[in-house]
Amino acid sequence: MKLLLIHADYIEYQAKSKTKLAEEVPESMKNQRAEESLVAFIAVEKSDEEDPKQVISKACEEIERVYLEVKAKNIVVYPYAHLSSSLAKPAIAVDILKGIEGKLSEKYEVKRAPFGWYKAFELRCKGHPLSELSREITVGAGKEEISKAVIAEQKLKKEYYILDLDGRLVPASEFDFSKYPSLKIFYEYETSGSRIAEEEPPHIKLMKEHELVDHEPGSDPGNLRWYPKGELIKSLLEEHVNNIHADYQAMRVETPVMYDFEHPKLSKYLHRFPARQYVVKSDKKEYFLRFAACFGQYLIKHDMTISYKHLPVRLYELTHYSFRREQSGELSGLKRLRAFTMPDMHTLCKDMEQAKEEFINQYKLSMKWMKDLDLEYDVAIRLVKDFYEENETFIRELSKLVGKPILIELWEQRFFYFVMKFEFSVNDALNKAATLSTVQIDVENAERFDITYIDENGERKHPLMLHASISGGIDRNLYAILEREWIKAKEGKKPMLPLWLSPTQVRLIPVAEGHIEYCEKLLKTLQENEIRADLDDESLTLQKKIRNAEKEWIPFIAVVGDKEIAENTLSVRVRSEGGAQRTMTMRELIDRIKKETKGRPFKKLTLPAKLSKRPRFR
Repeated sequence: MKLLLIHADYIEYQAKSKTKLAEEVPESMKNQRAEESLVAFIAVEKSDEEDPKQVISKACEEIERVYLEVKAKNIVVYPYAHLSSSLAKPAIAVDILKGIEGKLSEKYEVKRAPFGWYKAFELRCKGHPLSELSREITVGAGKEEISKAVIAEQKLKKEYYILDLDGRLVPASEFDFSKYPSLKIFYEYETSGSRIAEEEPPHIKLMKEHELVDHEPGSDPGNLRWYPKGELIKSLLEEHVNNIHADYQAMRVETPVMYDFEHPKLSKYLHRFPARQYVVKSDKKEYFLRFAACFGQYLIKHDMTISYKHLPVRLYELTHYSFRREQSGELSGLKRLRAFTMPDMHTLCKDMEQAKEEFINQYKLSMKWMKDLDLEYDVAIRLVKDFYEENETFIRELSKLVGKPILIELWEQRFFYFVMKFEFSVNDALNKAATLSTVQIDVENAERFDITYIDENGERKHPLMLHASISGGIDRNLYAILEREWIKAKEGKKPMLPLWLSPTQVRLIPVAEGHIEYCEKLLKTLQENEIRADLDDESLTLQKKIRNAEKEWIPFIAVVGDKEIAENTLSVRVRSEGGAQRTMTMRELIDRIKKETKGRPFKKLTLPAKLSKRPRFR
């Protein structure tokens, strides 16, 4: 449906003569005048025939929104076929126009011009910025199908089991969780049927207190602002996951953030992925913001020339950003967002054996990621029952690799485009679970997008494809770290970020003002050795400076006074040792930090090195 909305001082029309499509109307409808009106010129289109009720509902919502915004007194529904070249059948068009008139008449004064008549009209547009607006109402073709996919997913029949360390498949309801409390929390969360937290997760308070990240009131909920320290942590996580993919010989690409709803192949894929989209209008077309890097990578792969000798072929993108219109009640700090950063890799494989080999390799990479962040996690494998029975040995191998029981979710039939996936999940302080790493074996989309390779006989074949996010969402990783540290604090331990992610790794604290110049030289030495250090030159007591550093979770707090200058040493509080004080030389401190951060990326902190020069962000 096409709409042209005019806010008018008045409109006056007269039905002159019939066309062969004209509806029969009373004399009172043939000549009308309406003052202070919102005139809705409407072209009902062929695509509207799919779901007239939805078209009526969405058209009324849009007309009502503009009507209230411009503060009109009347609404005039005016058939205007000239807005489109693809018109609906006359009978359906009349029904839709009457439906719009009827629905709006429940609240407002509405007049409707007759359909199928040659009409003379006169109108005076008010001429303000909102007095002339065009709108397009779209139903079906993707968005409606996606909502059906969400419903179908909820109705999917599934059974839960635990694969124990002896390789036995035990119904989850019969499994003894006494030695595996974390797995019990995970299982109970999976079967609770609710993703909505009843109270605010603690990481939200921490992310604000530490000036890492915050909600952005000027944007849609679920979109965040990142402060310098938070941006540093996020970029370090991104660089680390990028390096992992580079070492794995995944070819990095970059793709658009929006795609055409009407693209013949993408629209079919949308039907199979139960996610909620943002819609962007450009000219007369509608686009959706991507919720993963799949779309662009599929289209790249379709255009590639691939031989069996090239397989497996891995494409990788770190998406800034992906978008999902999560329900407002599900939005939860860094855990569930509407705009997030997601590493996405897609691997083409010759056959199922190669796919399983790649699956294990990517499973191991995900294990490495979790180890690098020191995160405790549980494993879920979700798959079609027939696939499990055909690949039991393979599934058991995955259990042995992590060395603990794993949750198995079996489906009676395949609803998704994949036959199997794994998920690494973490529990938070509210006993809610969240997925980080995941890999899926896709058996549909290579054929759907006509992605092919040339086999040994020169014939075109469709490969299998793995979808992998080795780390999961970067934002969610910070959520997991902060939740873990909150739990540690409740247990009486000192919370802290991993040393390689700590915005400040060393805080230099001069005992007195006369020691600042010496500390500046130490600061320079640390910075030259790629260590993030800062200097507390504020006019505070020594005890207050140390307390502030403790509140910021600084890993190494180095106090410098006369004694340290005379002996060329540092008096260092080591947070990872519970705040124990160590006497160290500068070289010893540097060597320790280098050893503990080996193999991790380094970036400079963009805040001023002297605390007296730093503004507050909250």
